[in-house]
Amino acid sequence: MMSSTLLVVPPSSPRLLDQVRERIRVKHYSLRTEQAYVGWIKRHIFFHDKRYPWDMGRVEVEAFLGALAVEQDVSAAAQTQALSALVFQYREVLGVKLP
Repeated sequence: MMSSTLLVVPPSSPRLLDQVRERIRVKHYSLRTEQAYVGWIKRHIFFHDKRYPWDMGRVEVEAFLGALAVEQDVSAAAQTQALSALVFQYREVLGVKLP
């Protein structure tokens, strides 16, 4: 007779983008800033084939920003906003300081 094992799975932590939204709201950023930051973070994740941000760092951020400037012809202001969103994600949500 086989023994059955009950696996207890802890409740999953909130998804990354939900954590980003929560942190933005705690800091009282505007809804438009929240939407923009979440959009840039999503684009960064998809740019790197859905890799988790905690598995990436400065090199991947630079590659993303470089592609925005060269391949996608994004304005300097939009690049700055994308950088701000990614720095916010790493610093405020993941607790990582990008060098």
